[in-house]
This record gives sequence, structure tokens and C-alpha cells, in this order.
Amino acid sequence: MHVTSRLVWTDKMKSHSKYRNEHMNRRDVLLRSGLGLGALGLNAVLADDDRRINAAAAGSHFGGTAKRVIHFFLNGGPSHVDTFDHKPALAKYAGQSMGENLTTERKTGAAFPSPFKFRPYGESGIEVSDLFSRTAQHIDDIAVIRSMYAQVPNHEPSLMLMNCGDSVQARPSAGAWVLYGLGAENQNLPGFIAMCPGGLPIKDAENWQSAFLPGAYQGTHIDTQHTQLSRLIENIEHPQISTPDQKRQLELLAKWNRQHQAGRFDRRLEARIQSYELAFRMQTDASEAFDIANEPQYIRDLYGDGVHGRQTLIARRLAERGVRYIQLWHGAGQPWDNHENIADNHRRLANQIDQPIAALLTDLKLRGMLDDTLVVWGGEFGRTPTVELSGDGAPKLGRDHNHYGFTVWLAGGGIKGGTVYGATDELGFRAAEDPCSVHDLHATMLHALGLDHKKLTYRYAGRDFRLTDVHGNVIEEILA
Repeated sequence: MHVTSRLVWTDKMKSHSKYRNEHMNRRDVLLRSGLGLGALGLNAVLADDDRRINAAAAGSHFGGTAKRVIHFFLNGGPSHVDTFDHKPALAKYAGQSMGENLTTERKTGAAFPSPFKFRPYGESGIEVSDLFSRTAQHIDDIAVIRSMYAQVPNHEPSLMLMNCGDSVQARPSAGAWVLYGLGAENQNLPGFIAMCPGGLPIKDAENWQSAFLPGAYQGTHIDTQHTQLSRLIENIEHPQISTPDQKRQLELLAKWNRQHQAGRFDRRLEARIQSYELAFRMQTDASEAFDIANEPQYIRDLYGDGVHGRQTLIARRLAERGVRYIQLWHGAGQPWDNHENIADNHRRLANQIDQPIAALLTDLKLRGMLDDTLVVWGGEFGRTPTVELSGDGAPKLGRDHNHYGFTVWLAGGGIKGGTVYGATDELGFRAAEDPCSVHDLHATMLHALGLDHKKLTYRYAGRDFRLTDVHGNVIEEILA
């Protein structure tokens, strides 16, 4: 403290305009003294962050096949044994108790056959349930991973694991890592967008957080239940001030912010400045990108009516315009967490997105974009092959959470279509053949984008972090 006082109040420093009438904390003292030389290196780091955000960084480690990701996230845990993992044994053992071999979170009873019909599709003959009969028309472009497993049967940690690579600690989301690694292609749109209609999912914006990465890599949330641009994107338009006046205001604000930032080296301030500037640039580009009225009617009919058809079409438009990572949430308000009456509830939910997913795959292929767009489908875990029981022991005709085995599929972006990787056991309870962790999935996604998951690191708190932590292996078998 004595050192601080001497530095602040010497006559020489009082005469210097930079220090006049300014309170200095200990950090300021160190920055402006000999130790402040280290801040010169930090300037270079911040400049590098700017380059990565403000231009498509040549950050790939090798020639990736994909340039962007469109991720369908089915919130709540869709049942794999009712969608992409056919288990005839459930009908064989229907009504029979599975004993203590299946440890479940809640009390479950006998084997519960799927109420949906499965049949083979495409030249590959991969079986898919009639819940996704339209998506199944593209099965020869899809690689189905039937041996996924997570860590716990709870939504919150499993959502964090699937989206951020860690079920406990706050970590950057996959979208943030991709944007950090590859940079943005479009200066007037966010590089990472999460579309989630009708409210936020469990864990809210943590699902698309940047955590310790600079805030500019944070996902931008769009509530696609709205159609009016001013409600779709908050504060996109100023109700009173013209665009030229706004530009002058922004220039003045930027000048003040840069003056305030000088010598402080605060990444949060840098992210805030970039946020202001991006918001201004978005006023024109976002209006055009989110307006599906610009699409011909036959394209809108292809995707179908409703919020999920609309947001999936918007996703294709954003992908065309250089957005790196687009996450399409389904089931935030009414999740796939069907502990009871799964026949009606899964049918209702699948009817909302089967057509949009199939339309996207068709549209991307016709435009020549499927080859460099990685499409991912899945939730945070699967569901039990046994029926869930109520408190009095009566079957609820639904399924409990199951993290021991579930399904995720990928398409496009260098994925070998018409393939199945791994398998669950006879009943579909546990990953039994080629178990695939969430870290393996993330490693494979990054590989398709030309990023080595072991080299995509960020130094924080004295160590190098990565999306896959110290785990993960690329699933070579599903790569073309």
C-alpha cells in the first residue's frame, strides 16, 4: 500500500495527464511498473482473439471435410429403442421381469416392447422406427452410433457433458470451441447461434456458454417462437434513432471504451465492445438472414409449417452465410423426457421435427452443402428398455433415464453414410460393442472440422484445457 501511495502522489506523476485524478489499484501499479512489461504479451493475445473472431482463421490443424455444424439437440433424452436402435428381444421378453440386471434411476418393471414399427431403409438396410420415417429416407447419408454412453442418469450433468464436455465444472461449449478454433466467416452475424423456442432448457445458457474462453465465443440465443424480427432478436432495431446517428453513437462509445480499456486488459470488456459492434452490424444482415419470406414457397413447404420447420430453414440460411455452429433445440418446453405414455408423447414430438430434419438433409444435398456441413442428432442420454412404474407399482407406459447406452447420429461433412457403429446389448440397456463416450463423439466432430482435439487447447488457471479434457478417440470407422 505504501508503494501505491508513493506512485500515485509524487509530483512528477501528478503532472502527467495519464495519472491525474485517477485512482490506482494494485493491479494498475504492477501493470504500469516493471511487471507491466508482461502486459505487452497479453496485448498480442488479445489481438489474436480479435483476428480469430473477426476473420476466418486459418486455425484448422489439417484439411477438414466440414466447415460448419448444425446440431439437432433433443432435450430430455429420446428413446433409442424407439427410434434408431431396434430391439426385437423386447417383444420376446415382453411382460417378463428383467430382475436386478438393469439398474435404473427410478423403479422399472418388465421389458417394454417399442410401440413403434421398425423397417429397413435405403441400400444399407439400416432399421429405423416409423417415428422418423422421413429422416430415414436419408439413412444412406447417416452414420448411426448405437453405443453412446454418458456418466450419470440426470439431466443437468448429462446436458453439460454433451454440450460442454464436463458434467461438473463450468467449461466452454462445443460451439464455443469450434468458433475459437476456426474463427468466424461472416463479420455481421454471430459465429455460434443457439435457437431454442419457447423458453430455455435446463441449465439455461450454460449449454452454449464460453466459460473461460473470451466472451465473444459465447453462443447467441434466439427464441424462434417469435416471427417478428424485433422480438426474435432483442434490441436489433432502435425505435427512434436513425442508422447514421447510431453509427456516430457507436463510434463515440467505442472511443470511450477503448480509452477505458487501455491498460486494463480485461477480456470481459473486449467481449462487450465486440458485442456492441456486432449488434450494430447485424441490423442489416440479421434482418435478411432470418426472413424466410425470401425463400420460394416450395422450399418453405419442404420444411413444413410450425416453429421447428421455420428454425430449421433459418439454420440452412445461416449456414449459407458463414455461421460456424448452429444448435437447434427441440423439447425445451415439452421435453423428450417421457416417463409415461411414451407412445403418444414421442409420436407428437417426432412429428414436429421429422419433416424439418429430412428437409434440411434434402436441401443441403441439392445445394451441394451437405459435403461440408456436419449434421448431428441426439440428446443427453437414452431411455430404459423396461417400463417405468408408478408409486403403486402400476406401469406408466413410459421409460426412465438411461445413460448406459443410447444413440446419436451424424451426417454430411465427411461422414460415411449408411453405417452403424457399435451396439447395445440384446435389450438395448448398455453399450456392449465398441462403447463410444461423449469425448469420442466430440473428438470425431472436431476431426471432421479439421481440428485435432488434442491440439485445440486454451491455457487457463495454469493449465491447458480442451473440449475432450484428457479423453477422447476419433471414431475412424464412421469417417469417409
